[in-house]
Order: sequence, then C-alpha cells, then structure tokens
Amino acid sequence: MLFSNITARDAFLALLVFAVRGGGQVVLTGCHVNNGQEVCLLPGGAETTIAQTVAATPTSPNENSAQTTEESGSGQTTAVTDCHPHETQYYCVNGDGVDVEVLAISTGSEPLPTAYDDCHAHSEEDLWCVAPDGTEVQVLPSGEDADEAEGSCHFHAGVEHCPGQENSCERRDRDYNVSLRIGLLFVVLVTSGIAVYAPILMRKLLNVDPTGTVFTVVKQFGTGIIISTAFVHLLTHAELMWGNECLGGLTYEATTTAIAMAGAFIAFLIDFLGHRLALWRRFKVQSQAPNPSYSSANEETDPTIKETNTHPSTAAAPALASLSHHHDALGSTHPNDALSVLILEAGIIFHSLLLGITLVVAGDSVFTTLFIVIVFHQVFEGLALGARIAAITADNISKTKYFTLPLAFAFVTPTGMALGIGILNQFNGNDPSTIIALGTLDSLSAGILAWVGFVSMWAQDWMHGELRNASLLKTSLGGISLVAGILLMGLLGKWA
Repeated sequence: MLFSNITARDAFLALLVFAVRGGGQVVLTGCHVNNGQEVCLLPGGAETTIAQTVAATPTSPNENSAQTTEESGSGQTTAVTDCHPHETQYYCVNGDGVDVEVLAISTGSEPLPTAYDDCHAHSEEDLWCVAPDGTEVQVLPSGEDADEAEGSCHFHAGVEHCPGQENSCERRDRDYNVSLRIGLLFVVLVTSGIAVYAPILMRKLLNVDPTGTVFTVVKQFGTGIIISTAFVHLLTHAELMWGNECLGGLTYEATTTAIAMAGAFIAFLIDFLGHRLALWRRFKVQSQAPNPSYSSANEETDPTIKETNTHPSTAAAPALASLSHHHDALGSTHPNDALSVLILEAGIIFHSLLLGITLVVAGDSVFTTLFIVIVFHQVFEGLALGARIAAITADNISKTKYFTLPLAFAFVTPTGMALGIGILNQFNGNDPSTIIALGTLDSLSAGILAWVGFVSMWAQDWMHGELRNASLLKTSLGGISLVAGILLMGLLGKWA
C-alpha cells in the first residue's frame, strides 16, 4: 500500500533525478505544460516529455499554475505561469494549459519572471499581464494564431488598422527605438534631397533639354506618382480617418470627398486668380508703353525698336508676371510655370508632414517595413517635383527655384519625423481631435494634388503641351512612364 499511489510520472521523475551516471545527478528544470503534455528541460537544454496531463484547473495565481475565470461563457486568463524561454522568445502557460508568447525584454543580468498575474484585456484581441515589479507585458497567442492576428495589421497616420478585428480608441503603449528613429531621420533627409535635386542638376549641369525624351520620361513618371498619391494614398487614408469608429459615426457620409473637392477648388482658385492677375499686369504694362514715333520703314531698319514695340511685357513685365503660364504661339499654356509648381508643392508638403509623423509613431514591429516604403515614396515624389521645378520657364525666380523649393521638400518629412519623436509618448491616433486634423489635411491634400495632377500636369502635357504632336517613340515612352508611376505608387499603398 505504500507505493500504491505512485504514478508512472513519479516513477519516471525518480529515475531521472536519482539516476547516477558517474556519480552525477540528472536535474530537470523549467517544467511546464505544453498542449496537454508536461515538458521539462534536461541539463543540455533539450526538452523531454514527462507525461500526459489535463488542462490546468482554476487555482490562485502562483509560480506553478495559471488561473482562468468564466466571462460570457468563454475562458479568460487572469494569470500565466511556468514561464520559460524558447530560443529567442519567452513563453508562459495560460489557464487552458496552452503556451502563449510574452513580449518581455530582459534587462541586464536579472532573469525574467516565471509568472505574471492580474491579466486584463485592453481590447477583445489584446491581453496584458502584470509582472512582479508592476510593469505590463503583452501576451500573444503562440504559433500560427499570432502570425494571423498581426499579419493583416498596418498603420495609417499613426493609427493601427487591423481588418476584421475590434478597434480600440485607447492609446496603446508600444516599443519605440528612439535612437534608431533619430538616425533614420537623416537618411530620409538625404534621400529626399538627392531625389528632388537630381532632375534639377541634370538640367543645370548636364544641360539636358527639358522638352527632350529623357525629361519627358521623368516628368510623366512623376505625373503618375502624383495621381496615385492623391487617390491611393491620401484619399484612402482620409476615408480611414473619417470612418474611424472612435468618431462615433458621421452624420454626413461624404465628408472625405467634400473636403477633397474643396481642396481642388482652392487649388483652381489660386491658379486662376494668379494667372488673371499676371495677365492684367501684362496688359497694364503694354498700355503704358510709349507709342513709337518711327515709321514702318524705320522699324524695319531698326530691329531693336521693332522687338521692343512688339513684346513690351518681355522687357518690362514685373516679377509677378513671371509666375504665370508661359504662352506659346498657339496660345496654349505649359504646366512648368512657377505658380503651378508652388501649388503642387503645397499639396505635397501637407501630406509629407503627416508621412513623417506616421513613420515615427508606428510601433517597432512594423517600423522597418514602413521606413523602406516611405524611402521609396520620397524618391518617387522627389523625382516628380524635381522634374517640374527643373522645367520652370520663368527666369526671374531661377535662384528661388533651384534652392528654396527643393529644399522645402527635402526637409518637410524629416520635420514631421522630429515632431513625431517629440510627441511619441503622448500621441493617440484614435483621439477624435487627432482624427479630425489628420482626416482634414489628407482630404485637402488629395484634392489639391488631384487638381494639379489632372489639369496642370496630365492634361497640359498630353492635350496642349509637348506630347500633343510628339513622335511615336516619345509618346510611347511617356505613356509607359505615366502608367509605371501610377502602378508603383499604387503598390506602395499596401503598406503606407
């Protein structure tokens, strides 16, 4: 009767613990339950199965058992125990006897806790537990479940979107590598600068013809980038902002497109009034020009006087007129004038600022992927803007166009990153005021870029500009570049 209660498990443990091999003892450590089996670690770190077991029964949290409570008919873990490492990850056992991953980081030589209690949910899909020192750690399902839960989540303007999952309006604590973010800020700065200055240097140093095939390819690629940015990136992001559940539902469902339409109208109004004002200044200069006292015969013998009388605005028009469209012999306009480029850059600057904030406030789990995407985004957008700046025909602002305009683009995204770093520990992308601000800027930027992209770039180049009578080769290359820009920027919309 003395040994009647000894189980096969006890006998196996006794053999292992007290088996003598050369006078030594075999000691088992890290025993835990994994999918209904009790597993321990041998001295060499290998796992060995001790025996089959049943799911842990509800008991008070301690070093050896996990606890569950019944809520709405489903088990809710209130503690995880038997915590142990698996390679580079750390696992514990929940109340159902199943391994769960604990996102805990070891600091210094202190070992990680073997149990966490006071487990609670920040949302239906989000479980957190408390360590003995009072810090919170996130608990994730192990294996494929965790991969599926995280795989569909992505960030837009600092807001995590997980299709098919519940959205939480509370601020989430995430791991942020601040040093890495500061270092990569300068990488974005340099990349943006190289991209936007490349077309300008091509024209200035290499004397590339702005109406030639090379520049046409670059400009049409940039046109595709701007069109795709307006619709795939900005308008989509704005829809996500205004459709956020944390706003409580909008009484006017067309908020996104209405604000985008307002942005397009503002861009049109600035463009139209600017050119009307420039045209009025030209007529004013022409009307004030003195009438020549020379006869037609004298004009024919003095070409200088004839040129002055024929084109008074060329010599005397004020600087404002140089911002207007350059008119050719057929009366059409070119999209490469300074005013159109200024409107284009205004739309880019609005959303580039948000882009920098988006990158910084995203958690470390997606930061690397998002950084790579945004670097490509900056390269494509920089080439688009740089090509238009390089093709400006107004000579009176040459110093500005080669310095201020590209420099503003190069610095705006790093500025957004710096702002994001400053508010890293306070930013909540699901706060209603934040959603309204981000949604409004995204919608306005989408409208502005849509106007500039369609009217001042796409239609002007193909219907009234250099491509209306271009050769078959130049037209084909321009069309391929246009589609390539749309597709590549649209592809990046999957991640940013």
